[in-house]
Amino acid sequence: MRKHLFLIGMMGCGKSTMAAALAQLTGTPCLDLDEAIVRREGRSIPEIFAGGGDDAFRICETAALRAACAMPPRIIATGGGIITRPENIALMRETGLVVWLCRPLESIIAGVRQDTRPNLAGDKEERMRTLYARREALYRGAAHLLYDNSLPPQQAAKALLALPDVQALL
Repeated sequence: MRKHLFLIGMMGCGKSTMAAALAQLTGTPCLDLDEAIVRREGRSIPEIFAGGGDDAFRICETAALRAACAMPPRIIATGGGIITRPENIALMRETGLVVWLCRPLESIIAGVRQDTRPNLAGDKEERMRTLYARREALYRGAAHLLYDNSLPPQQAAKALLALPDVQALL
């Protein structure tokens, strides 16, 4: 792979699953940025949120993104809010191809577990709709490519790999 392949999108859209499937098909290493944050910080994401809120988490996320961008090219599954900081968008666009994984919001809402998502406290459906409304334009602006991720994981990964923009990375 010549550059990083960043997967962005709402929580529950399949970024981690797609990254693993792409890695298996291409032999390219993948990195789940949330897992990298947990390793770097020595705390779980809910603990980071509890200790300093969204701002503290976003600082940790940017640090982990910078470290990931300094690595040899890989497939990087980001967190849903990575696009809330302009510096993250610039860094991803400069160092790789940014793919927005989309799925119908209803299917995302149905598949997301609230107990593992600190920013979904309260009414999960209302919170997801609010987050999506706030982030949709940011995803659109950050992405080089929009991809409908509604197929089963292996099929979706194969179809994504067949796209010309992705082929150019290989």
